[in-house]
Amino acid sequence: MTHVHPRAADYGQSFLDGPIDDESELTAGVKIEPGKSYGFFTDTTLCIGCKACEVACKEWNVLPADHAEFSGMSYDNTRDLSAHSWRHVTFAERMDPDDRPDEMPPYQTAWLMMSDVCKHCDPAPCLESCPTGSLFRTEFDTVVVQQDICNGCGYCVPSCPFGVIDLSTLDGKAHKCTLCYDRLKGGLEPACSKACPTDSIQFGEITELHERADKRVEQLKDMGREDAYLYGAPDTPGATGGIEKLNAFFLLTDAPEVYNLPAAPSRSAERLRPALATGLAAFAGVAAVAAVLLGGRRKGR
Repeated sequence: MTHVHPRAADYGQSFLDGPIDDESELTAGVKIEPGKSYGFFTDTTLCIGCKACEVACKEWNVLPADHAEFSGMSYDNTRDLSAHSWRHVTFAERMDPDDRPDEMPPYQTAWLMMSDVCKHCDPAPCLESCPTGSLFRTEFDTVVVQQDICNGCGYCVPSCPFGVIDLSTLDGKAHKCTLCYDRLKGGLEPACSKACPTDSIQFGEITELHERADKRVEQLKDMGREDAYLYGAPDTPGATGGIEKLNAFFLLTDAPEVYNLPAAPSRSAERLRPALATGLAAFAGVAAVAAVLLGGRRKGR
């Protein structure tokens, strides 16, 4: 049963005179304070694919619709994250061609669903590659794009190992999830997690979310789901290649690739030094060959 904060008794009426101070205490059980780290824990075993998170995100951030036509890809018309879709619900069907739906176990055993979003990596490859300072880390340990500073260079796009950030065809600027930075500043829970009817998307302080996620994994294993594991928490798959943790992390029950997540994401900065060393070595080799050739010509004269 969801915990109800004692302050909820103060707001029993249907119509309020104004905004509720620190409303996130009532909706998510956490008071939002600058200087602390916040994020999402997404428990995919609770996702029912309703897409309430997608709708809430688009409504709050006034984002245009993507792919209004029928895609033919299961129930997935959004298809992927983009500059205009900051939440995307993955529908992964696992039915073998020889299986009949009426002969399978109940409770959607042929489905895997997951609400994907920007991971707000720590450290963030997109932020490290931005030449203008448009991308910055907020006082809530989230990563946000400032469109008025973005020059549309697109360096951040290939730097993201998750394919999250994208350039808009409307303004040519980079766009992605802000973890509702404006709502956090006002003491409000992010729109997507507040709209989630099953608490598949849970918002809170990162350390508390890690503890909650560990307990959930143990609970699922006690129920016989030995395949449950965390993706993006410290020292787990997803927190690899120089990425210490994802501030939006997941509980999965199949390989990351099934959910369209990379098995071992990495920071482009981790590859910079070896690439630079290789380039310098190649340049030195070319210079040495040129010196030998030029030296031979001088001797011939």
